[in-house]
Amino acid sequence: MAVETRPRRKRLPPEIFDLPVEKMREGYYTDVYFNHARETLLADGRRPRVVMQVFQKKQAVLGGMDEAIAILKLCSHDWEALTVHALYDGDEIAPWETVMMIEGDYTLFAHLETVYLGVLARRTLVSTNVRRVADAARGKPILFFPARHDHHRVQTGDGYAAHVAGAIGVSTEAQASWWGGRGLGTVPHALIAAYGGNTVLAASKFADWAAENDPGINIVVLVDFENDSVATSLEVARALGDRLWGVRLDTSRTLVDRSLWGEMGDFDPRGVNERLVRKVRAALDENGFERVRIVVSGGFDAERIREFEEGAVPVDSYGVGSSLIRGDNDFTADIVLTDGLPSGKVGRVYRPNERLELVR
Repeated sequence: MAVETRPRRKRLPPEIFDLPVEKMREGYYTDVYFNHARETLLADGRRPRVVMQVFQKKQAVLGGMDEAIAILKLCSHDWEALTVHALYDGDEIAPWETVMMIEGDYTLFAHLETVYLGVLARRTLVSTNVRRVADAARGKPILFFPARHDHHRVQTGDGYAAHVAGAIGVSTEAQASWWGGRGLGTVPHALIAAYGGNTVLAASKFADWAAENDPGINIVVLVDFENDSVATSLEVARALGDRLWGVRLDTSRTLVDRSLWGEMGDFDPRGVNERLVRKVRAALDENGFERVRIVVSGGFDAERIREFEEGAVPVDSYGVGSSLIRGDNDFTADIVLTDGLPSGKVGRVYRPNERLELVR
């Protein structure tokens, strides 16, 4: 087994995950064939000591490991009888690299394979996607905005996976809860609509509320409500003055911003594009609002962010949504040793990893 070769890093405590411990221990969330396999072994009086190793097949950023460990600690039938070595959330991992190894009586944890593999798959998908967009953004802040695109129960773990991978902001309190952060956001379209479509009025009222109730908030205003991002940005900047942190461009991919109507012909004018960002930046600078930042959102992924950065488009921050939770990053668990002897299926062999650290 691997041994510790570096100072131990901190893991999240198992209690933070609020697991349904009794149901997990009963196998409620488990593929039934694992429950049946465990029951078969127990009925036969067989308690094999195994080495189970966990891996995936891509270049990735590991997520969900602390949660997977919590499942083993709280939902196995005797954590103290198991020996677990694992990598850490946020670690870069290679294809086929062993990320966790579990040694002990198989009947103590056979019912948990479905659950810890599912956690690792989901969180690693998010961590890997966030790291890709963070790398593409070359250090500029990434705002994690996919909450509306998925079930609310995934928010807490996804938010933490995004955090360890490099996102500087999440949009819900649930997403920020595991590391003690807070949700971030902008003056939304809904508030503007609630003030009759008047962006300046909505932004001013929001700023007044923030000054009294949350003075540390960075006020960012969506400026595409009337499809005139240049004019609206200037109106908001003049109305809010030093209270305005930034404007957010979020023009739909089916629309062309009014400021571009006279320039179409040699570029794709739809949505948030390079020329629109440059026009907003130039207008703000020419009117003395150089300090107002520009946040862009609406269909951004790693490839699109990379194009903006290579073109030196004057963006200060990227809001990224559904692309961060799309794709796959499946994990596999194999028993490779049984009672000290090789027992993996053909093609699966014992693969120790010196990077693994003992979990206490």
